[in-house]
Amino acid sequence: MVEITIVVEVAYAEAERQTVVRVELPRNSSVRQAVDLSGIAAELPKGAVDSYPLGVFGNKVAPDRIVQNGDRIEIYRPLLLNPMEARRHRAR
Repeated sequence: MVEITIVVEVAYAEAERQTVVRVELPRNSSVRQAVDLSGIAAELPKGAVDSYPLGVFGNKVAPDRIVQNGDRIEIYRPLLLNPMEARRHRAR
């Protein structure tokens, strides 16, 4: 029997650059499995993927969520400045 696969994108953005990797994986795979297969974790500080929030198309999701064909999985880095604090700085 042929295993059915799907294709997703895994993305991580920094201030200077964005990394997007297309990954082909078996149907019923999780967000975490897609991130692991992408190899992006190797570019991040050790253990970062475990502590950074994950999302699909801008919506925060759990690492065990099942991905769908065409999903864009995003690895969110920590905020350097709270958005409310940033507005206060701009207003000054």
